[in-house]
Amino acid sequence: MLSNLYRILPITICITLALTLCVKTQAEEKQPVLLAGAATSNITPPLGELIVGGWKPIPAKRIHDELHARCIVLDNGKVKLAIVLCDNVGIPESVFDLAKEQVHQHTSIPKSHLLMASTHTHSATTARGPSKVLRETEFTEYQKFLASRISDGVRRALYQLEPARIGWGQVDEPSEVFNRRWYVNDTSLLTNPFGGLDRVRMNPPRGNKALDRPAGPTDPQVSFISIQSQKGRPIALLANYSLHYVGGVQSGDVSADYFGYFAKYIEQKLGAQDQSPPFVGILSNGTSGDVNNINFTEKGGKRYQRYEKMQEVAEKVASRVYEAQQTIKYHNWVPLGAAAAKLPLKLRKPTLEMLAHFEKIKAEAGDGNRAKHRREEIYADRIAKIMEAPDQIEVPLQVIRIGSLGICAIPFETFTETGLELKERSPFQPTFTIELANGSFGYLPTPEQHRLGGYETWLGTNYVQKDASTKIVNTLLELFAQLKKEDS
Repeated sequence: MLSNLYRILPITICITLALTLCVKTQAEEKQPVLLAGAATSNITPPLGELIVGGWKPIPAKRIHDELHARCIVLDNGKVKLAIVLCDNVGIPESVFDLAKEQVHQHTSIPKSHLLMASTHTHSATTARGPSKVLRETEFTEYQKFLASRISDGVRRALYQLEPARIGWGQVDEPSEVFNRRWYVNDTSLLTNPFGGLDRVRMNPPRGNKALDRPAGPTDPQVSFISIQSQKGRPIALLANYSLHYVGGVQSGDVSADYFGYFAKYIEQKLGAQDQSPPFVGILSNGTSGDVNNINFTEKGGKRYQRYEKMQEVAEKVASRVYEAQQTIKYHNWVPLGAAAAKLPLKLRKPTLEMLAHFEKIKAEAGDGNRAKHRREEIYADRIAKIMEAPDQIEVPLQVIRIGSLGICAIPFETFTETGLELKERSPFQPTFTIELANGSFGYLPTPEQHRLGGYETWLGTNYVQKDASTKIVNTLLELFAQLKKEDS
């Protein structure tokens, strides 16, 4: 009897172990897995296309560094998302819509789950048509090329999907962000093209004795998302910094500005060169409509060589992100979500005083003795085009959640105050905003900043009703609330 028990016991133990292993394997198979993929598409234009970062367009003569659409796709088994950043000053909604339609035709990703934005480099050729508020129905060759390259990038990133882990963090880099709108004590610095005086001046003379104080805040925070394979190989890193382009290029050069240098430097710091699939580094533009990297209290200062300053800025931002990236927590799976809406906004129209002012300018065009504002001819042309615009447009707004992280997408050059408000009020923490996302409709001052005047508020720089930023914030928070309900 005892000998039979000794013979049966090993068999029983083996069966028990086998059943335990089987249950464990089944449980592991049911664990959700995050998939991620990344890719870049070259969107460099042909020479001769017009660079539109300055007051007057100039033809592209040289390619200093190639332009790209940098793409990330995330898939948690329930939801797919794609984020694309393009090296361009501003891409119209219609071109992004064309790209989204192409992506949707070839993938299962809903259009509402596709976030596409411009970096706002001022040394790229135009992807715009004649108006920021008139929707285009016929596309230029470059616009069609751009849409197809964006679509190709998303599809290639989708093809690269692999089990991944994701984490996020924030770090400050305050040394390169300065509000560019200033109260000044000299009315000669406050004239505008409409024959009046503003209360603040954009980009006042550096170190001028008339400088009083900045008219708004800055946001020094660099937010970032890091994506790795499950074994720790870097797949992609998306950062966000509320700083305008840096500039300092040679006239006629095409360049991705500091956004392109950041992608290069973060790849180097992560040791991700020459790997397969290639690592993709991305820097998106935060809420920087009233911020640049010029310290206006300093007169003179260091003289930089071409491209030197943008490299310095990119190096600082990449270094801060790399340091912070070492300490973040990674997740093998996170909830994903997206929500989008179209917000109706009224378009501003010229006042009778404006129209009379420009009619007088037109009548006095040959008078060489008349004092005139150096931008009045440009704004006379813009005002004439606005007369052809509709009374109302609908602007695309979008939010994305990645775990506890929130991302807002706004199709304007957005003031820092708006970004800080969204960070504070969002139900997802942390939150950051990508500007010039899903469209490009000009500047978005707050109602308070509209009362101060200045370049960013001028009709022809800003186009929509003066409380538009308030309506946009409220709509984005409503969209976030929809996503938050999914957790309950």
